[in-house]
Amino acid sequence: MLAGSVGGLARWAVTDRHGGVSEPPYDRLNLAEHVGDDPPAVAANRARLLAALEGARGVAFMRQVHGRAVTVVAAAPGEPPECDALVTATPGLVLAALVADCVPVLLADPDAGVVAAAHAGREGVRLGVVDATLEVMAALGARATRTRAVLGPAVCPACYEVPQPLRTQVAAVAPAAHAVSRWGTPALDLRAGLAARLAGHGVEVTAVGGCTVETPQLYSFRRDGVTGRFAGLVWLADGRAA
Repeated sequence: MLAGSVGGLARWAVTDRHGGVSEPPYDRLNLAEHVGDDPPAVAANRARLLAALEGARGVAFMRQVHGRAVTVVAAAPGEPPECDALVTATPGLVLAALVADCVPVLLADPDAGVVAAAHAGREGVRLGVVDATLEVMAALGARATRTRAVLGPAVCPACYEVPQPLRTQVAAVAPAAHAVSRWGTPALDLRAGLAARLAGHGVEVTAVGGCTVETPQLYSFRRDGVTGRFAGLVWLADGRAA
């Protein structure tokens, strides 16, 4: 697991395949309920995750739909909301974005006590999910110029061949996403596109981890088809006033 902190008050982490109980092809720490894995195994994996996170009191998941909807949560919801970004000012509540090639975007303004997790695939980049997330964070007192972003592992442009019209659509919104694959064909660099969009708002951006397709310890839908999901996680240290 990759992990770090922002300003000493916000924590972030990115899981991998290790440490869970799921059987192949989901082995081992699959955190997604929607991919065909055994539900008790997913529940056990999520319990192990919560126990491993310092200062965490609950984990909020979402039903991701490749859109730009953002939901503010104050506690882990019983039914995951249909959206692609979560925002909270509740200490100890971990926000999770599940991915297997898309980009987990973890945002924090520690001074305001506001954090967010977004799921950004090519549609999320095209539709502006990070822009929508920053707007919702601002409504809770965050400022983009104080906000820091961590972009987790995702498919790299060398591995992400797409049709020319799709590259054109995404690059029209995020020019930095325009890329060429290792085969010389149209491709997308999702992390570059997101980094440029965030920097345009004044957000400080750090990218961590490598390419999901090229990294066996990470889940990759593009590589494996039927597979699990790892998580990008962000939360406020427990005890921080909201």
